[in-house]
Amino acid sequence: MTSALAQVASTGLAPQQYLTLLELSRAISIHRNLPDLFHDLAGRLHDLFEFRNLGVVLYDKSLDVLRLHILASTEPAIRAIPDELPINGSISGWVWQNQRPFVTADLQQETRFTTAAMSKDYPVKSVCVLPLTTAHGRLGVFNIWSDKTGVYDQLDLDFAQLLTSQIAVAVENALNFQEAQSAHQQLTRERDQLRLLLEVGNAVVSTLDLRELLATVSDCLRRVMSHDYASLALYHSDSNMLEIHALDFRSTTGFLQEGLTVPVEDAPSGRALMKREPVLLTRADVERIDSDFARGVIAEGFQSGCYIPLIAHGRPLGVLVVASGSLPVFPKSDADLLQPVANQIAIAVENALGFTQIVDLANKLTEEKLYLEEEIRTEHDFEEIIGNSEALKRVLKEVETVAATDATVLICGETGTGKELIARALHNLSSRRERTLVKVNCGAIPTGLLESEMFGHEKGAFTGAIERRIGRFELADRGTIFLDEVEDIPLELQPKLLRVLQEQELERLGSSRTIKVDVRVVAATNVNLAEMVAEKKFRSDLYYRLNVVPITLPPLRERVEDIPLLVNFFTQKYTQRMKKSIGRIPVETMAALTNYSWPGNIRELQNLIERSVTLSRGTVLEVPVEELEQSENGHTNGSNGSSMLESVEREHILRVLQDTSWVIAGPRGAAARLGLKRTTLNSRIRKLGITRPRV
Repeated sequence: MTSALAQVASTGLAPQQYLTLLELSRAISIHRNLPDLFHDLAGRLHDLFEFRNLGVVLYDKSLDVLRLHILASTEPAIRAIPDELPINGSISGWVWQNQRPFVTADLQQETRFTTAAMSKDYPVKSVCVLPLTTAHGRLGVFNIWSDKTGVYDQLDLDFAQLLTSQIAVAVENALNFQEAQSAHQQLTRERDQLRLLLEVGNAVVSTLDLRELLATVSDCLRRVMSHDYASLALYHSDSNMLEIHALDFRSTTGFLQEGLTVPVEDAPSGRALMKREPVLLTRADVERIDSDFARGVIAEGFQSGCYIPLIAHGRPLGVLVVASGSLPVFPKSDADLLQPVANQIAIAVENALGFTQIVDLANKLTEEKLYLEEEIRTEHDFEEIIGNSEALKRVLKEVETVAATDATVLICGETGTGKELIARALHNLSSRRERTLVKVNCGAIPTGLLESEMFGHEKGAFTGAIERRIGRFELADRGTIFLDEVEDIPLELQPKLLRVLQEQELERLGSSRTIKVDVRVVAATNVNLAEMVAEKKFRSDLYYRLNVVPITLPPLRERVEDIPLLVNFFTQKYTQRMKKSIGRIPVETMAALTNYSWPGNIRELQNLIERSVTLSRGTVLEVPVEELEQSENGHTNGSNGSSMLESVEREHILRVLQDTSWVIAGPRGAAARLGLKRTTLNSRIRKLGITRPRV
């Protein structure tokens, strides 16, 4: 007892204040949530000083604002204060930043803070704001309000700060407890989800019977989510109908039976199939569907349902349905839980419906594609280089002549004329065709990484070089390297490239060891390199070394007779890819395409045909020829229709990004879908100003 009194004396606290702190410590130790804590504090603090309202404002690091978490008040007007307070311009923000208490006798007279103006609408006079801080950091501030003036002028701030330090510890403990509890719940749910996926995976690989599969899945699901009904509704694309193939449900009316078919638009599950995303429906949602099937579902006692589409290889197979007769609504977390389960079930459904037939069909489509490509190839057999014009024949003759040599080739031509196809033809007709054709888009690789990409680097050569990397020239040894957009190679890197061309040797970044390579170089550009040399933007010695054998590709406007061949080729290509049945191109449409100047050349034509096939609704190719006419007449923005090309390209890339959920890399990413490298696609996205929309 003597030591306790000595401690009170050393802190300057009165014995009653000390006892109050002890009682407060005992009180906060028994509360683990903030509402209970402040309800208790409100009663105890009334004995120490007068207040009408208590508030806690905590710092939200993610938004850099102060957020009102707790407000113990009997005044409705006080509850109207915004949940978020800015740090600058608010009293709470000033106290949080400076870690000093703030007291005012009459907030109505306060002019230093912009947020004080709102107090004119609320019964607030005296204000005391104290920092809430622990050893681990600044949590926020503690607000005490009164509707009387001058209440806190004589407040013992030392004691009040000791009091708020106790409150800060309580708040921190409560927040830590909530965070730990949330983490525990998340871990529990993840454990249950992994266990569910394992059990469903075992069921998928062990049975092809859909009824048996669904019964197993339903048993597994009941352990992690409540439901009364589960079924698989399989989709028939030829009739646009859904058919119940598996049913785990005891019908009370006999309406829901296996084999029951319903049009997609009449079924609740059809909403998920049409949207190709999970759908949560309530009884009221189903009642708004005007169909006999929906009324039959309601008669079975339906209250809520979760519908997950079954998608395999981009093809809709059906819908997994989980419903309840008691839950008013399924939580979104259940849809998140069911999505990976549906992905596994989709595999099982695909197997059960005849995986062998699907493979045979895919092989048949592949053979048909090869046959069509063979039919429309020219006599030169240059893969997808389509055309019979004299201009193209001259180019292909040059390719045949130079391909057998190891001479360096510079392919010149406007953008979209097919320079990469010519480079591939040079490689395939050469003695190096058994080795690798390595492609480098010099304009798509950041300047700081281009040297490493071309020549490789050793471990530790620069920050981030955690392992040795082989460069593109080494990969192309005894093969061919294609340097596209060669004009974008920085001046400081050009001497090293010149050395490789002349001496056939290089050094990796961070290494002094010389590596010999045997590489044939094919470069491409869509600019006048001679003019760049004159402007000292490109080294003359490198230009002459690249320009050993120049091949200039004619623009499409100089190959008018090839346009119908290209139109038919791209139409057939995208018709097969999109599984459409376009069989006719109107004469007037072909005439408009032939008469257009095509400033974007073959790439512009290809993009336009792909868009037209995508948007065509019948068996006739629908091309927006009016856009071509406007562009030709100069009514569109940009020079020579370049804006139209960019608009078409931007629309196509954006559609593919949306279809792949903005995944760029990987075998199913947008880059693979577009036939581009990831770095090239990123470059086009930046150039076209494409940004991912916020969710």
